[in-house]
Amino acid sequence: MVKGFLPLFLIAAYLVYGLPAGQGFSVTGGTGAQGNSRHGAGEIYEKETVSPDKVTLSFAGDISFAEGYANMGYYHRHGDDISQCVAPELIARMDGADIMMVNNEFAYSKRGAPLAGKTFTFRASPETAGNLGKLSVDIVSLANNHVYDYGEEAFLDTLDTLEQYNIPYVGAGRNREEAKKIVYFCANGMKIAYVGATQVERSYVFTKEATDTAPGVLRTYDPEVFLEVIQKAKETSDFVVVYVHWGTEGSSRFEEDQQLLGHQYIDAGADLVIGDHPHCLQGVEYYKGAPIFYSLGNFWFNSKTQSTGLAEVDISSKGIQEFRFVPCLQHGCRTDLVGDPAKKQQMFYYLESISANAEIDENGVIREKGVVKHAKEEAKPF
Repeated sequence: MVKGFLPLFLIAAYLVYGLPAGQGFSVTGGTGAQGNSRHGAGEIYEKETVSPDKVTLSFAGDISFAEGYANMGYYHRHGDDISQCVAPELIARMDGADIMMVNNEFAYSKRGAPLAGKTFTFRASPETAGNLGKLSVDIVSLANNHVYDYGEEAFLDTLDTLEQYNIPYVGAGRNREEAKKIVYFCANGMKIAYVGATQVERSYVFTKEATDTAPGVLRTYDPEVFLEVIQKAKETSDFVVVYVHWGTEGSSRFEEDQQLLGHQYIDAGADLVIGDHPHCLQGVEYYKGAPIFYSLGNFWFNSKTQSTGLAEVDISSKGIQEFRFVPCLQHGCRTDLVGDPAKKQQMFYYLESISANAEIDENGVIREKGVVKHAKEEAKPF
């Protein structure tokens, strides 16, 4: 399946926020994220789907195309071919989703200088943004602690580059209103909202926070502003995805502050919370029936051998129909699907062991413990 989307441009912010959830409409326009997206109006994209009775959302964790690190050395040694780095069968799985999202944890630019005092700084050549299309990525989060690594010039180049490559982003912008922007996808009669924010850095802050007049990321250390964004997304859509950068690097156990935020997001209207930043897997928790996947870890980020995977969610007008974990392995600067049945079961067992109240069956289907899904609850066509 060759994925693509048609942007639906709205002229002012009130038009975006005024569209009722699930309303059918037809607006045509050019290609790329244009219109008032730079001023916080939000963006709406129409998506074709594989199935007429569901929408499949897929998520991966951290990616980096930053020069000077081992994974990009491998990329260059293999003909600058991302399919030599992310296995073709895994790319096919990503392409099979209707909407694919990753965390873009670096800047696209040839300008700027590394922030003084920061140990790791990530900057990629702008042309590597073409790899997002090759990976069937539909939307990225920029709400992280590396997108500002080379200062304001490189940060602004990152926004320009993604817009040039027609990749919507959330969690960052040229000012606070743009950083609060909601990206909507309309598919199978549903309007799906994506929002993003970062909880880190929590002590010394390198990454600038967006203000009324200055570019930067949207923060959720104090969640008040982000909760308002989630509430607005809930009012103007049928399903709300929160993608958040939080937690402690290297920790496989989610922490109390993450849990508190995750619960607040769901109380504000989130239907699904996906996390990253720890660079390793963290578990799953259900709160009021909504899942929180605390961290998907590295997807294609460095040379370490680490468990990772895709979180796939089938949704319909009735809500989440199935939530799955697709096990993958980052190793030797490659990321592959895990095919061996015994290793898959080992990963399912491990993920369940670090989860709160979630269980994972032999097919990777994640459910809240004690909740049984009956055949009559299956998704129906719209």
